[in-house]
Parts: sequence; C-alpha cells; structure tokens
Amino acid sequence: MEALIQWLVTTFPPLSEGLARLIVYVLYSAVLAFIAPVVIVVAYTYMERKVLARIQDRIGPNRAGPLGIFQGFADAIKMLTKEDVTPMCADRIVFNLAPILATVAAILVFAVLPVAPGVIGADLQAGILYVVAVGALGEVAALMAGWSSRNKFALLGAFRAVAQLIAYEIPIVLAILVVVIAAGSMQMSAIVAAQDVPFVLVLPVAFLIFLVASIAEIGRSPFDLLEAESEIVAGFHTEYSGMKFAFFFIGEYMHLFASAGIAATLFLGGWRGPFAGPDSWLGVLLGFIYFVLKTTAVIWVMMWVRGTLFRIRIDHLLDFAWKFLVPLGLILVVTVAVVLKLPGVGASSLRWVALLTANVVTVFLMMLGVSALARRSRSAALREVAGVE
Repeated sequence: MEALIQWLVTTFPPLSEGLARLIVYVLYSAVLAFIAPVVIVVAYTYMERKVLARIQDRIGPNRAGPLGIFQGFADAIKMLTKEDVTPMCADRIVFNLAPILATVAAILVFAVLPVAPGVIGADLQAGILYVVAVGALGEVAALMAGWSSRNKFALLGAFRAVAQLIAYEIPIVLAILVVVIAAGSMQMSAIVAAQDVPFVLVLPVAFLIFLVASIAEIGRSPFDLLEAESEIVAGFHTEYSGMKFAFFFIGEYMHLFASAGIAATLFLGGWRGPFAGPDSWLGVLLGFIYFVLKTTAVIWVMMWVRGTLFRIRIDHLLDFAWKFLVPLGLILVVTVAVVLKLPGVGASSLRWVALLTANVVTVFLMMLGVSALARRSRSAALREVAGVE
C-alpha cells in the first residue's frame, strides 16, 4: 500500500502524499465493497457445489456455461428477479438494515487483513482486537432480523443463532489469545512476521479450536442448527426474499472467506512464501497468490467437514462449546504463557519445540479428563437404570 502511494507521488508530481493516500484507500475500499463480494460469492459457491458433488458422487453444476461456471451469475439473476416481500407487521427499518449489517460486518474484517506484502487497509496496533469486535456485528444482525420479522420461527432462530454465536465466540478469542501470546503482538502484520515457522505446526490445538469454532460461528454444517429446516423453517431469515435474502447469502460467504483469511493469517503465515515480499511487484503478487491459496485450502477443509459430518443436536452443540472448547482454550492459554516464560525458552530456538510440546500435553490431559468424566457419567446412568443409589 505504501509502495503504491509513493509510486503515485513520484509518477504524478502534482499529487501530494495526502491526496495519493486518499486515492489509494478509496480504490481499496471500492474493491472490498463492490468487487470482492461478487468474486468471492461466485467463485466459492461454484467451488462448494463441485466439492460437495464430488463427495456425494454427483456431477454438480453443469448447465450454465462450460462445466457450469456461470451458475453463480444465473443465481444472481434469479435473486434480482424475485419479488421483494416485507411482512406487514415487521419493523421495516430494522428489517431492512439487518441484511446490510450482516454483509458489512464481514467486509469490515478485510480492513485489517494483510492480503499481500504491504497491502493492508489499516495496520492497527490492535488489529486482531478490531477483528473480534467487528465479528460481534454478525450476532447483532441475526438478532435484528429475527426480532424485526415478527415471526415466531424467525425469532426462535435468532435466539438459537445468538446463543450459538456467543458460545463459540469465546473459544475463537481464546485461540487468538494463544497466537497473540506466541507472537507478542496484536498487530496483524506483526503476527505474520513472527511466523518463521507457521503457527499451525507449533500451535495445532489452537488452530483446531479456531477452525471448529469458526465453522460454528458461520453457522455451517454440522453446526447449522440455527437454520435447521426440519425444526424452525429457515432460521432468523425466514421472512426474507429476493435481494434481502441474497445479502445474507453474500454475508455468509464473505464471512466464510474472512474467517479462512484470518486463520491463514494467524496460523499459516498469511502471505509469506518463497520469493514473496514488498520489494517488487512480483513479490507482492506472489504474496497475494499465497494468501488466496492458503485461504482457499482452509475453505476447502470447511467444505469437506460440511459434506462428511452429520448435524448435531443444539444441546450437544452448546455443551461442546462450554464444556470442552472453552476449558481446553483456557488451559492452553495458561500453558503457552507459562512455557514462554520458562528460562531459556522465550527467545531461543527451543520455543517452537516447547510450544508444540505444550499443545500436545494439553490436549492429552484434556482427553484423559473427558474420558474420566464420561466413564463416571456412564456409571451413574447404569446405577440409575439398575435402581442402585
């Protein structure tokens, strides 16, 4: 970003640095607001349909264009031509604002996401804290949509959505806190720079917590209880149609890409890779390609999970968050902090081995505890069935 600003100033001498900076940030914002959502939704909906089709031994989209590559555009035309219906008793202002907020909340994350060397909207000192704060807007949008619809099914879906989002927001924050402790900074560019060894190799448990909690926060299978059609029709967006529903759809895929991009930044080294760097346009382009490839790999894993695992019950879903992921995250935070404070570990090459050991020991002890509790629960259930006190 700074390199582009300096290029504009040197190439067009009448431009001041302030005006060049304004032009660059306006163009960057326009790309994020208007071009990125279209490209992401069209590309990744096509990818997901093909991935799920391959998992389920189907063909997938194959009618609109060669190999069905224009299916996303056909869906967009269908959405534009559908009737826009607003319930008579709905709170119209809140009802109309909810889908916009759902999309904007996902787009705002990209403001602090380093998508290439030196290409970042705002390199905030507390960038990851900004990501957590903006992520909470999705919960507000779901609640607004369900409440303003004046529909019992939508309201029930909103309550379940908020309960799920709040429950899984905490494991996400704990996993991020582990990365912040290891990197020593909340600045996104500093976290990328700290990964001489990708954190996924030395903090695998934190990565798994973040990945599972992100899938649940997005509301994708097997955590899509907030949109369980057999139970509550379609969740909090039951009353939405046409482009208003499309905004929720766009917001979901933008949130999917944003979550995968954050995972790639925190655990996979972001844009880092061979020959990537801010010294040349080729290095910047390679960095962007590495970032997109890593993000797409994370998205593919999420699609793989969706196509292979069955939906779980809402009580099991919440128990998994509160009784397993949250305690595991808390233990991991304490363990990593203690390990990095051990003499001779914090600044030495042994820190990577120590972090990996701490992760493995933590998950091993957690699984032992879960096994012990499960055996005790089964024994109590058997005694109750047998009528033994």
